[in-house]
Amino acid sequence: MSAETDEELSHVDPEADVKMTIWEHIGELRKRLSRAAIALVGGAVVCWTFREQLLGWVTAPYATAWRERFPELVKAGQSPELQTLAPADAFVNYMQLALVGGVILAAPMIFYQLWAFISPGLYSREKRYIVPFVVFSTTLFLSGIAFAYYVALPFSFPFFFSLLGSVGGDSGIVLTSKPTMEYYLDFAEHMLLAFGFVFELPLFIGFLALAGIVTPQQLVKFSRYAIVGAFVVGAFVTPGPEISSQIAVSSALIALYFLSVGLAFLIYRKRKTET
Repeated sequence: MSAETDEELSHVDPEADVKMTIWEHIGELRKRLSRAAIALVGGAVVCWTFREQLLGWVTAPYATAWRERFPELVKAGQSPELQTLAPADAFVNYMQLALVGGVILAAPMIFYQLWAFISPGLYSREKRYIVPFVVFSTTLFLSGIAFAYYVALPFSFPFFFSLLGSVGGDSGIVLTSKPTMEYYLDFAEHMLLAFGFVFELPLFIGFLALAGIVTPQQLVKFSRYAIVGAFVVGAFVTPGPEISSQIAVSSALIALYFLSVGLAFLIYRKRKTET
């Protein structure tokens, strides 16, 4: 084999060419998970310290929508409430809130450990993307959480409250809303984390393009189905007759998809120039 061929193979083959046993892979995974868990626990401790301020932040969209929907109750001196049904509910729900907050605070470290775990199987030129990967993935995750907090939740609560009130007929039944702390946090946290992970779509598609599984041309052809899917998701996430909320969520999802297409084109072009 010629020296030129050896040089070409050293450029093409992954940098870490040493085969790892299954136990070595498990050990590496355990190390990465341990470091991510330490960061998560640290973030959870910080969030527990500020648990009341964090709860006030999470419940602000609900409280704002409640006051706008029931001004007569506000005039009567009533405030939006969250109930607890068992003595330990407040403690357990505060712990849950602190853990979710810990995940958000530890997101950069979690994404870094994810990259560090898969990096031994990557080419040397691809390992240079570790800093952009961590920054980009964290930015997308936090952007999804911000979108859920400032767009999805404020649009959802007014519709939910519009379903309350007197039931038609002679039953005399009145629908009211007095959610428990547990159910409210479950709903709000799931919305925040769901949008955070949905906003990772460009990064996921970027990995598929980097691995050669999808091409930019395939993504462009699939765009019509992605647009229809975005409007379906938008209608599901923001129910109600208010069309602007559905358009806002759907437009954000469509923008994410075409951002993914643009990222795939950049990766495809860079791969062609390097080969």
